[in-house]
Amino acid sequence: MSDQIKTIGVLTSGGDAPGMNAAIRAVVRKALSNGVSVKGIKRGYAGLLAEEIFEMGRRDVSDTIQRGGTILGTARCLEFKEEEVQAQAAEICKKHGIDGIVVIGGDGSYRGAQALARHGINTIGIPGTIDLDIACSDYTIGFDTAVNTAMQAIDKVRDTSSSHERCSIIEVMGRNAGYIALWCGIANGAEDILLPETYDYNEQNIINNIIQNRKKGKKHHIIINAEGIGHSTSMARRIEAATGIETRATILGYMQRGGSPTCKDRYYASIMGAYAADILCEGKSNRVVAYRHGEFTDFDIEEALNMEKKIPEYQYLVSKTI
Repeated sequence: MSDQIKTIGVLTSGGDAPGMNAAIRAVVRKALSNGVSVKGIKRGYAGLLAEEIFEMGRRDVSDTIQRGGTILGTARCLEFKEEEVQAQAAEICKKHGIDGIVVIGGDGSYRGAQALARHGINTIGIPGTIDLDIACSDYTIGFDTAVNTAMQAIDKVRDTSSSHERCSIIEVMGRNAGYIALWCGIANGAEDILLPETYDYNEQNIINNIIQNRKKGKKHHIIINAEGIGHSTSMARRIEAATGIETRATILGYMQRGGSPTCKDRYYASIMGAYAADILCEGKSNRVVAYRHGEFTDFDIEEALNMEKKIPEYQYLVSKTI
């Protein structure tokens, strides 16, 4: 263990994700078991700048692993992009005796962590985002819960869509990444799946597909639309006008972020949190924890941010044929 690491901080940044509390819990308890003190930072980088910092013990994370959201709270902090603000944040860390910080969040959060590392604060990132859009990792905390929440909601919409012989456009989250839409599209047996990475914006193809299916006796038509495409309500109006078939849009929205995390999200988040605490205590910095090719590992933040992640071609082809 590095002699320099006496106290670490932990914060959650950006959008919340089910499983973040499991990661926080693991960071706290693993660090304490390594003989390192832990300080919680509320509301992400905004809370760091406001010095919303407190000592955390084992009891502070008791009875939290099953809770959704984040017990530390989170917030967007656009001013953290400014060099002067980043330097101020590093000084606040030093003022509170924080030698290193574990940052749980997405790629925007990593850029903040990278900035702190440049100013002498050891930082480790953990991929906490429901979008599954961190290129260096095959898993991100919250995706499994979010995609299961969406799948269950879509099943319910399908029931009423079939009863009324409707076309239903169901919009799922994911920003500009189509992983939730792809997984739900296959798992829910959707007739059309619209992904930001592949959609050609040719609505006539969708309209033709709906009409052909109705002629074959299909009683409903489910379209999974990714958030990165959006405009589900106006799309529904256009499709109804073109087909004469009642069409409704359902935007699942923030319900996908909430709820008790699945076993997978609790387990993976716990391992990632413990891993982050260990490598931070070893003196590593500017790293991102990842799950890749069946192993937990870590990457340089710069390398991780420069990686590209694409929709797997074979999986997309399967979604088009089944």
